[in-house]
Amino acid sequence: MTETGVLRLGFVPLNDAAPLLAAADKGFFAAEGLNVVLSREVSWATVRDKVAAGALEGAHMLAPMVLAASLGAGSERQAMIAPLALNLNGAAVTVSVALAAEMQGLGGGAGARPLARVLAARRRDGATAPTFAVVFPYSMHNYLLRYWMAEAGIDPDRDVRLAVAPPSRMAGHLAAGDIEGFCVGEPWNAVAVRDGVGQVAMRASEVWRGGPEKVFGVTEAWAERNPEVLAAVLRALVKAAAWADAAENRGALVALLAEHVDAPPATIVESLDDIDFHRGGAGVPQPVHAAWLLSQMIRWGQVTGDIDIAAVARRVYRPDLYAAAAAAVGDPPPVLESVADGFFDGRAFRMDAAADYAASLPLSRVARL
Repeated sequence: MTETGVLRLGFVPLNDAAPLLAAADKGFFAAEGLNVVLSREVSWATVRDKVAAGALEGAHMLAPMVLAASLGAGSERQAMIAPLALNLNGAAVTVSVALAAEMQGLGGGAGARPLARVLAARRRDGATAPTFAVVFPYSMHNYLLRYWMAEAGIDPDRDVRLAVAPPSRMAGHLAAGDIEGFCVGEPWNAVAVRDGVGQVAMRASEVWRGGPEKVFGVTEAWAERNPEVLAAVLRALVKAAAWADAAENRGALVALLAEHVDAPPATIVESLDDIDFHRGGAGVPQPVHAAWLLSQMIRWGQVTGDIDIAAVARRVYRPDLYAAAAAAVGDPPPVLESVADGFFDGRAFRMDAAADYAASLPLSRVARL
């Protein structure tokens, strides 16, 4: 908390900020005695840095970002925790209308194989590789895009160019021809489709059914100094997530998101079907999910393969804190998963075999000391 008793929480304009937005707008924070001010941020790097520096007490964060910050990957080390998951799924890969036509013209098909054929044809013709954008190097979007491409034999570090762009600017970059595709959370895929500049090529749920997306993140030090405040925040967010998932609240949720995300209500309606905020245990920060994300950091050479994956996953992802909040609001105890499955390649992931799993995947860049 600040000296004035104000709790400053950040969010990026995306559908999966819904629990934070609803907790503030519908009085769930106030009911817990919290004076919360939401801060709209443009980029994920800004969110990370503000939370690390104490300019924000907590935030809507990319699931892998809290892990990367805790390891000092991509920034100075700042231990963070994720005591609540904000959603499952809700992202997609969108390609330009022109690239979609190229892919269809070469036979279409499942997965990224049509894209692989386009890339092969362009290489034969001496054309430049297309540029795809992701929202942050340590993001589910980066790993989903790479996973999707690699299964079709596309090397995401050599066959395409990967750039980073803020979520809200993706459709604009696609329209301008700066990029030919992107992976981002909704509603920005739906915006590109509405504007006639893009076509969805893959939903996150098609790569990993029930995969993680965003979390509520705070620094470990702040959580230790403010356990009662954090517990109150989590209770409010659990209730807000349940509100966001309730069918009878869909109209109010769409209006709330339209106000804060700056996308038309009709577009938001179209982009909400592939996301869970609370149902099916969506709010539980599953350590096995954290371990899978760490395996992808290892796979693509972002961190070395000698880290204790299970220890990092369990220190950063805190289902115990979530369980206490859930119990306080009358939710059932969370069920912790021991295996992550539902992947489009049929593989299953176990935390105790994470490093070997990373090394076994196509095009793995496992980095070891």
